[in-house]
Amino acid sequence: MRQGICCAGLLALIASAATAQAGETAPTFDVASVKPAAPTTPGRIMVRMSGGPGSPDPGQITYTNVSMKNLLMAAYDVKGYQLSGPGWLDSERYDIVAKIPEGATKEQFQLMLQNLLSERFKLKLHRETKDLPIYALVVGKNGVKMKESSKDDPAPDAAGAPPPPSRGPGPGEIRMTKNGMPQLPPGGGRRSIMLMIGGKMRLQANQQPTTAIAEMLGNQLGRPVVDQTGLTGNYDYTLEFVPEGAAHMPGMPGMTPPDGGGAPGTPSANSPDAAGPTLTTAIAEQLGLKLEPKKGPIALLVIDAAEKVPTEN
Repeated sequence: MRQGICCAGLLALIASAATAQAGETAPTFDVASVKPAAPTTPGRIMVRMSGGPGSPDPGQITYTNVSMKNLLMAAYDVKGYQLSGPGWLDSERYDIVAKIPEGATKEQFQLMLQNLLSERFKLKLHRETKDLPIYALVVGKNGVKMKESSKDDPAPDAAGAPPPPSRGPGPGEIRMTKNGMPQLPPGGGRRSIMLMIGGKMRLQANQQPTTAIAEMLGNQLGRPVVDQTGLTGNYDYTLEFVPEGAAHMPGMPGMTPPDGGGAPGTPSANSPDAAGPTLTTAIAEQLGLKLEPKKGPIALLVIDAAEKVPTEN
């Protein structure tokens, strides 16, 4: 059972996650500006992370109001729940603009970002693996309630990207319901859209495998979720729930896991709310799926030291 729970992505960080303090020389940005972000309006955080290899602007990154957690996730290709460090990693905000050498790959860019964090924030870290709580996503006792995607829907390309949306009404066009919620019509390939209105979160997805659902739940709950449903098809579904607790990442509400684990002081994900179901209740009632608490080895990136204020540009 233990082997079924573990997956390669949770056992080891990618090979490019070499730390600067290990003595390895990493490529650097041509020019980089790093400074603390301006104060934001309470209760409203706008974050921008654009540019870099594979984007429309491969020669420059523009990061606005990003946290150290955002930067570590981008630099080391890890999830938020794989980071262990001081609380300010998610509260202090920074603005970064950096020029990338022509032809740089994604792996080289990540090494540049790692080197930048080491130089400007005096970042020191190490890797370790611990046996920690995780979740297994399984089918509920009453069976799956999601609709299997039509075989006629256009499939994503080899890179996993959906076909471009149509210019007129038809498959792939995003519409809004009368209450302002997003509504994806059938077809249009693999895609999803999430929107929060009036305190309620609505996620609508087309052609999604259960592995994608498990990843979404892991991001929301701040804990690894391993797909053990045994389902191999793609599904269309709509999920509506009321988010609770502090955000794990901007725009994505975080919740304490249903067995009460999580950060101290975080409201329970199962506390009653008359406005709608919690996430764990919603996936059971609306998708026919269930989360089972388990334990498994998780590869962690442990922050040993880092300065809040970056050195001068």
